[in-house]
Amino acid sequence: MTEGQLKSLGLIVAITLLSGIADAQGFLHAAKIWQDGKLVLAELGKSATGFGIGIGSYWLSLRYMKALGVVTPEVQTLTWFTVTLVGVALINGKIFKWPLIDQLVALVVLLGVGFLLVRTGE
Repeated sequence: MTEGQLKSLGLIVAITLLSGIADAQGFLHAAKIWQDGKLVLAELGKSATGFGIGIGSYWLSLRYMKALGVVTPEVQTLTWFTVTLVGVALINGKIFKWPLIDQLVALVVLLGVGFLLVRTGE
């Protein structure tokens, strides 16, 4: 791998992490926008901000994915989905309270997504 490719890979990882974490915040706050049948504007604003940063970062990451030859939407989306899912689980913290079997299933699912990313890595 060339120096330019390594730089692109590092940027993809960093920007995708930013995108996933921002989107995770968007999802976490979206779950709180309706309380007692009323719209909570502060939570709506936080959710919208998370999603806005998330999609902007995702679009930027696509530039570097394309530079590495990752052009299929399936692989691009799987990358984002994995980071977002892990972000929600870790930021929320509830995954640590899950029964061990559920944690193991989550790990197997993530490994399966990783397997697909490697196998389809176009």
